[in-house]
Amino acid sequence: MIWDSDNDMNTADNSDEADLGSAETDTADAGSAGSSGEAADSTDAAQDTDESLACEDSKAEDKTADEDVKQPEDGKEPEDGKESEGAKEAEGEAGRDGSTDKKDAQIAELKDRLMRQMAEFDNYRKRTDREKKQNYDIGASDFILKLLPVVDNFERGLESVSEEEKDSSFVQGIEMISKQLLKLLEDEGVKEIDALGKEFDPAFHNAVMQQPSEEYESGVVMQVLQKGYMYKDRVLRHSMVMVAQ
Repeated sequence: MIWDSDNDMNTADNSDEADLGSAETDTADAGSAGSSGEAADSTDAAQDTDESLACEDSKAEDKTADEDVKQPEDGKEPEDGKESEGAKEAEGEAGRDGSTDKKDAQIAELKDRLMRQMAEFDNYRKRTDREKKQNYDIGASDFILKLLPVVDNFERGLESVSEEEKDSSFVQGIEMISKQLLKLLEDEGVKEIDALGKEFDPAFHNAVMQQPSEEYESGVVMQVLQKGYMYKDRVLRHSMVMVAQ
């Protein structure tokens, strides 16, 4: 078999050209794919840049809005803020006024209670002083009433002394003791009830008998049988008397 070299060479050239064409085609496809990838990357980058700018714009707008809320124009506070502060000040003043009124009321109440307690204590002091004095007077009256029979016995003993014995030292000593005792009782507020020649008074006199009398009118004390005494404004013992009929 005889080979045609020209044909073989032509065939080989054609095969090489085909291979080159195929390689160029692959290169072109690769370049096209690379261009497409670069374009896609560029598009993504652009989109990221746009989103970043949009985010920054949004943040800037939010910041501007916050500044507008926090710092109004001309450095003036919002009317709502003024009203709220005014309301708070009014509430504070009202609270202070209410607290002051409450304190004043408490002070007035305490003063009233103090004045009442002072008045009650003063009344208690006066009442206790009066009761002490009354108790002392009652005790003194009882004691003096027990001494009156002693006074009576001194007087009866002196009345029974004869005229010859009156100048004796013994009788004079007894008379001095009797006068001293009467002076002591008088200093303590004891005094004799004056009854002889007075109209009969049941508040001071105790009539034990009646007799006709030419010297005294009817109803007048004509004789004192036993002396009566008073202690201050109280009758210790009524005078025992005889009344003219």
